[in-house]
Amino acid sequence: MFSRVARPSLAICSSARKFSSSSQNNAKVAVLGASGGIGQPLSLLLKNSHRLTHLSLYDVMHTPGVAADLSHISTKAKVTGHLGEEQLADAVKDADLVLIPAGVPRKPGMTRDDLFNTNAGIVRDLCSVTAEVCPNAILGIITNPVNSTVPIAEEVYKKKNAFNENRINIFGVTTLDVVRANTFVAELKGLDVDKINVPVIGGHSGVTIIPLLSQATPAVAFPQEDRTRLTERIQNAGTEVVEAKAGAGSATLSMAFAAARFAYKFLDALNGADNKVECAYIRSTETPAAYFATPLLLGKNGVEKNLGIPKTIEYEAELIEKAMPELQANIKKGIDFMSQ
Repeated sequence: MFSRVARPSLAICSSARKFSSSSQNNAKVAVLGASGGIGQPLSLLLKNSHRLTHLSLYDVMHTPGVAADLSHISTKAKVTGHLGEEQLADAVKDADLVLIPAGVPRKPGMTRDDLFNTNAGIVRDLCSVTAEVCPNAILGIITNPVNSTVPIAEEVYKKKNAFNENRINIFGVTTLDVVRANTFVAELKGLDVDKINVPVIGGHSGVTIIPLLSQATPAVAFPQEDRTRLTERIQNAGTEVVEAKAGAGSATLSMAFAAARFAYKFLDALNGADNKVECAYIRSTETPAAYFATPLLLGKNGVEKNLGIPKTIEYEAELIEKAMPELQANIKKGIDFMSQ
């Protein structure tokens, strides 16, 4: 049976970027892949937020048009568009938060792992620039397969001498798993979805997605048969959308919503808001896997504390055990890609 590994405290290095009171609500957010199916609605949600004053959009095509369109919206964030590799450094310069939805989407019959060869190279190349230009920025990786692309990003930072073992600023954005769990539970139990929270730990594909329904707030109860059915729906929800779109795309709108939620919480935390907790996939000592999603307490310097794996019932502990082989294989695949 799975046993938890003791974890060291997360000390935040003194060289991390500090946010003074004068910088509140004065953040620059860069979206890399801003013209895509996730990037455009994500950029719209960010432009509509009071939390940032500069929205920097980057892609290899169509960015000037997307930027011009968003710039007409009557909110305070300035919008700049950056097109092509030669403008990437300008796009991320002085960024506080960089979100990476760039990559090819899933199609019917594809798993997240099928996307690896194309998307691994995209993440590697983008992170090579962020490591050099804005190494202290918070980096949110949305590009699938997240279980592998987050290790790739950290390996890039190591090669660029931008990696700090005492600070975690590279995150896999697994918020969509939490959003789906909250939505499905609220629908089944007739609850206000704005007041429910289901922690989802592990990774971001298939059996590595582990919803802790026993730890939902407010508490909910399910017969084991229903608990199993709901768990499997949450794990396979991405495929549900891919199949429903019948070749026309993947979960773009819901992913944009989830990524915006991740961004809002981080920006609030960077500006000093208390008690901002979000599940995300990070370098971890919680399990034998080198990366693992858990609830994280966010603060002015990024992660204030890894809150670890919440209490689990036997069924959920078994899910963690079941996830380990696939999760560790996904992580190894990302690291091996960078050692080629």
